[in-house]
Amino acid sequence: MEILMTPDYYVIVDGEETLWCSRIDGKLEPRKRSELHQLTDPVCLGTVYGIIGKFQPHPDSDQRLVLIRQTSLIGSLPGNHQVFKVNKVVLVPLSVHEAPELEMEPCSKHPSSWRRPDRSPASELQQRAFQKTWQTIKTATAQVKPRKACVTVQNRERDKYERRLLDELLKMFNDTDSFYFSPTGDLTNTMQRQVEQPQHPEDTPHWKRLDERFFWNREMLRDLTEIEGGDHWILPVIQGFVQVEHCQLDPIDDNHTEAALGQDSSGAWFDVQSATRPSAKEFTMTLVSRRSRYRAGTRYKRRGVDEMGKCANYVETEQIFEHAAHVVSFVQVRGSVPVFWSQPGYKYRPPPRLDRDEEETKQAFEKHFAEQIALYGSQVIISLVEQTGKEKLLADAYLDHVLHLDCPELTYVSFDFHEYCRGMRFENVSVLIDGIKDLIRDMRYCWLDQQGLICGQRGVFRVNCIDCLDRTNIVQTAIAKTAMDTQFVRLGLLPPEGVLPTACRRIFQMLWANNGDIISRQYAGTVALKGDFTRTGSRRLAGMMKDGYNSANRYYVNRFKDAYRQATIDLMLGNPITEDFMAVSPEQEDEPVLEMQDQEHQEHVKQLIEHCKKMLIPESEVVLGGWALIDADPVTGDPGQADMDSILVLTKDSYYVAEA
Repeated sequence: MEILMTPDYYVIVDGEETLWCSRIDGKLEPRKRSELHQLTDPVCLGTVYGIIGKFQPHPDSDQRLVLIRQTSLIGSLPGNHQVFKVNKVVLVPLSVHEAPELEMEPCSKHPSSWRRPDRSPASELQQRAFQKTWQTIKTATAQVKPRKACVTVQNRERDKYERRLLDELLKMFNDTDSFYFSPTGDLTNTMQRQVEQPQHPEDTPHWKRLDERFFWNREMLRDLTEIEGGDHWILPVIQGFVQVEHCQLDPIDDNHTEAALGQDSSGAWFDVQSATRPSAKEFTMTLVSRRSRYRAGTRYKRRGVDEMGKCANYVETEQIFEHAAHVVSFVQVRGSVPVFWSQPGYKYRPPPRLDRDEEETKQAFEKHFAEQIALYGSQVIISLVEQTGKEKLLADAYLDHVLHLDCPELTYVSFDFHEYCRGMRFENVSVLIDGIKDLIRDMRYCWLDQQGLICGQRGVFRVNCIDCLDRTNIVQTAIAKTAMDTQFVRLGLLPPEGVLPTACRRIFQMLWANNGDIISRQYAGTVALKGDFTRTGSRRLAGMMKDGYNSANRYYVNRFKDAYRQATIDLMLGNPITEDFMAVSPEQEDEPVLEMQDQEHQEHVKQLIEHCKKMLIPESEVVLGGWALIDADPVTGDPGQADMDSILVLTKDSYYVAEA
C-alpha cells in the first residue's frame, strides 16, 4: 500500500482500491483508483502494510491514523495463512495544521514528482514546489481552523497529556512484540471453532466471522465497519503472542546415537544406522495466545471481574501441531480470579482486598462461567493461589463461589504452588499433573484432517494464580506437554511411552517461555518470573535473584507508569477513562527513584529475603536469620558498589547464599 498526501487528504492506495482520509474533519471514504486524478499536488510519503485504526487522545485533539509501517513474517497457520508481527507503526495526524516528517518505507511505484521532495541542494526545484504546496496548506489552515495565539496553561497540560498517551501508544506497538495479524487467516478463533462455527454466506466479510473477544482494534476501526465499502480496509489485529517453528523428530533415541559402521561392495565405509533407520519426521509447532479486549489493562489497574462477567488478564492459548495432512491443537485459558477484588499498588506486594459483597459477586461469577461453558464446555479450574497468608482471602472466596454455584460442569482443583514447590523444587508440579492426568485424557483435543474434524476438545483448563503470569505459565506448560505427548503418539510421531528428543523438547520449552515473557510484559511491564524453569526445565539461584529485580521493577512500572498505559489501552478499546488514571501527579513522576530508595527499597529487600527463605529452605530446617549483602570479593565482586547483590540465609545446620 502507498500513502499519498495532499493539502486536504491522506490517500491510501491498495491496487484498485483507495481510502481517502480527510485532513479537515477526519472522515474516511473508500473510493476507486480511477478517482486519483482528482488529487491536487499529491506527494507520496511511502508504503504501509495496513490500517490499525484511529486514535484520539483527547476529545479536543486531532485524530491520528495508526498505520503499520514495518512487519516481520512469523510463519504460516494450517491452511497456509501467513502471520505477521507488527514491528513499527506510524501516527498520521488527520489535520491540516501539521505537516510531520513521517518515517515510512520509500515507494518505488510513483513518479519522482509524487515523492516527498529531497531537501538536498540537488533537488532545489522540487523543494520549491514543495514549499509552494505547503504555502497553500497554510492558507487553507487559516481559513478552516485558526488557532489562538496565546497558549493557556490548560492547553499546555493537555498537550503534555497527549504526548504521554501518544508515546505510550507507540511503545505498545513498537516495543512489546505483542500485535499480530493474518491477511487471509483467522487469528481470533481456535482451529476447532473455525470448523464448528455456523456456515456464513460466501459474501460475508472476513472480519464479521471473528471472535469479538480478541479483535483488539475493533473499536479503532469503527469508522470503517460502519460505512459501505470499508470491508477491504479492515485488518483485524490481536494482542498476544504467535510463534511458529518447524521441527524434525529423529526416530533414533538421544541416548543411542553411536555410529555403527559397515562396508559396501566397493570397500567404502558407511553408517549402518543412517542407512537403515527411517528418515526424520517433520512437523510444525505453533503457539498462539489471544488476549481479550474486555477488562484489558495493566496489572494493578485491572483485577478480578466486572459486572458483565469479563475477567482481567484473560488469555486463550492454543498449541497447534501440523504433521502431513493432520492438525492437532489443545486450548487452555487463563484469567483473574472471577470475583470483585483489587490490589492497591502503592506499596510493595500489597495485600488483595474484596470490593463487593457476596450477592453482587455471585451474579458476575455466574455470568463468567456461563459464558465459559457456552464457549468451551466443561471447566477444570486450576487455582494456584496460596492457601495461607495474603492470598488466602482470594482462595477462600473463589472456592466459596464455586461451591455455591454447584455446577456439574465445573471441576475445582486447588494446588498451592508455593507450598508444593518451595525450595525451588518446581519439578513438584508433577504432583499436580499426576492428579489431573485423567482429566487431561478425558478432555481430549482437536484433531483435523483433510476431511474435517476427527475429534474435538471437550472442555478447557482455566488456570490462574494471583497475576495469572508466573505460576500459571509453568502449570500451563506442564499441561500442554502432557497433551502433546498423547497427540504425538496418536500421530505416529512417537511410540507409546516414547520420549521427546532433546532438540524438540527445547523448542517446546522455548515457545512456552517466550509466550510467558510476552504475556507478562503486556500485563505487568516485565518478563515472566520463574521463566528460567519454563525455558530450561531447571531452577537456578541466578534466576531467582533476577526475579527479585523484575518483581521490584513491576512495582515501579505500576506505581509510576501504569496510569498512562491504562488510559491508552482504554482509549484504544473505546472504554471511558477512569477518574483515577491521573492518580500519580507529575511531581511524583519526577522522583520515583528517591521514593523507592527511601521507603520502598527497604520493603523490597525485606520481601526478597523472605522470598529466598521460602524458596530455598526446607521446612525441616530452623531459620536463624537472613541478610542482604554486597559481594566484596576483589575477584568476583565489586567492593565499591552500593547495590546489594547477594542474600545470605543462616539456619541451625547450614547457610545458603543466593547471588545475582
